[in-house]
Amino acid sequence: MALDLVPAWPAVGSLAGGAGALALAWAIREHRGRPGVDWFLGVFAAQATWCCSYGVGLLVTDPTLRAALEATMWLGVIWTGIAFLGFALEYTGRSDVVRSRLFGAIVGFGLLSSALVATNPLHGAFWTGLAPDPAFGVETVSYAFGPWAYLTVAAETVLVASAVFLLVDTLLSYGPLYRRESAAVALSSLPPGFALVAWTLQIGPVPQLQLAPLMFVPHMILDAYAFDRAEMFDRNPTTSRAAERTAIDDLRDPILALALDRRVVRLNPAAETVLGVDAETARDRPLAEFLELPVAVGDGADAALVTGGSDPDDGPGDETDSAGSEPGDGGSRETVEIDSAAGTGRRTYAVSVSRLTDPNGTHVGYTVVLSDVTERERRRQQLEVLNRILRHNLRNDAGVVHGYGEILRDRLEDPELVRMADAVERRAGALAALGEKAGTVERLLADNDPVATDVRELVDSVVADARERDDAAPVELAVEGDDAAESDDAGDGDWTTRVRPDALRAVVENTVENAIDHHDGEGAEREDGEAWVRVALRREGGDGEGTTAGDARFVLTVEDDGPGIPDHEVEAVESGRETALEHGSGLGLWVVAWGAAAVGADVEYADREPRGTRVTVSIPVVDDL
Repeated sequence: MALDLVPAWPAVGSLAGGAGALALAWAIREHRGRPGVDWFLGVFAAQATWCCSYGVGLLVTDPTLRAALEATMWLGVIWTGIAFLGFALEYTGRSDVVRSRLFGAIVGFGLLSSALVATNPLHGAFWTGLAPDPAFGVETVSYAFGPWAYLTVAAETVLVASAVFLLVDTLLSYGPLYRRESAAVALSSLPPGFALVAWTLQIGPVPQLQLAPLMFVPHMILDAYAFDRAEMFDRNPTTSRAAERTAIDDLRDPILALALDRRVVRLNPAAETVLGVDAETARDRPLAEFLELPVAVGDGADAALVTGGSDPDDGPGDETDSAGSEPGDGGSRETVEIDSAAGTGRRTYAVSVSRLTDPNGTHVGYTVVLSDVTERERRRQQLEVLNRILRHNLRNDAGVVHGYGEILRDRLEDPELVRMADAVERRAGALAALGEKAGTVERLLADNDPVATDVRELVDSVVADARERDDAAPVELAVEGDDAAESDDAGDGDWTTRVRPDALRAVVENTVENAIDHHDGEGAEREDGEAWVRVALRREGGDGEGTTAGDARFVLTVEDDGPGIPDHEVEAVESGRETALEHGSGLGLWVVAWGAAAVGADVEYADREPRGTRVTVSIPVVDDL
């Protein structure tokens, strides 16, 4: 037998396991302070105590010294499992559990077991009848295991299995990031663990020989791999778990995690503050006891409302009202109003509910996010009031002024007074138009859904309206680059895209109206110098069939021969803000910018020779109709 060539090989193997533990402890000492390192040093200290005590004991014949070394060996057994669990908890980002009462009870068990080992001759809780029973040339001993010995080995097995589970869970949860480290350390505990159980149950041809210390040799090899090749303590799961926890706990938005039965699993600190309840109190209680939400959770047979009766005495923050669809917003916006327990008054929150799944995609619960939209809702209300004032009061008053201006202009004979009355009439008309544009802005702010829209028909309709509104301003229309072609004679290509028609119409209308309304009567295209506008529509990219938004676009070009758009007005729109010194003369350019943003279009302004402006609007083609 090969092992017979090594004298006292069980002792040599055991001492080798102890030496390996001490060597690894020395190797990782420089990482002290990092998650799990201090506990792993404790693991190596316990393992070295276990292996060295047993290895030396195999060479000792003195009964008293042999009993003392056996007791020391049991101390290593007791604390190896406890330290290994502490390492696994801290390494995988669960250091809060290490500070819990449960872990404190585990440490208390270790202290009690240590005391019983030290006083074993008085009660025999660990063993009785220790007697020499040599095997393989070493001084092995036999004895009857006491009840606390079996309990200690059982506890050791459970603690090590729990630690392995945590490491395997990390392996599965974080994929390849910590796979080698976690797998190596988890596997390293198996050989000595099985050997310890076999020795306790007296399994094997030589039951008095404990092979666990020898099995620490492959254990150390795997640990050495984790420390060296896998850089175990240079990056560890604590970072990922801390990031996950921080991502939730540090958010200002209240976040709740619910089980499938709508019971609270977790609250972040913001949710605790808003609802006025701590996480421990709320855990495993129905959400409806604290908050009634007007949103559906789940789909199909699983669909249900996170609602339910709530008792006003359940605690602050449970008084809620919901707001559903609002006029003009173009869709349903679920909100909830909560009397905040933080003393900030009644606040409005937008509710977002999403399914919570495990790494395998199994539906395990729900995540509820409450976004504070109080200020947004207040600004929306203020904007609605302002728009109504502009649309109704300003338009009506401007109409009265416009009417009186016409009467004065017709009745006055003094040319100077007629000029002044005409200016009043034109200014009143401009104010009325401003009120109409304010209504357009309000519609653009609505969250309407895109629908299949024929761009050619829409442009044709806008041009027809412009011609009808101002007969003196001819508007030419060309489709696909044919300047002479009217829209009725154009080709039959596909001009359909999925877009918000109200927003696209606002872009086209205001682009054409700006060209007409801001003309100065000194144009170069017509002999009388009056307004001239040319509208062209073409398709660029793709073959017209099955193309995507990235392959094809509709390009609308509006040209005029007016005075041009002042640079400061274009700069104000492109910069996204108006200043006291640089401001636009109206809402037209802003409507074009906001409408283009709503349909994903690009707008470019350029000067035209010999005078005038060229506006190019590039509209994406979306075919998922």
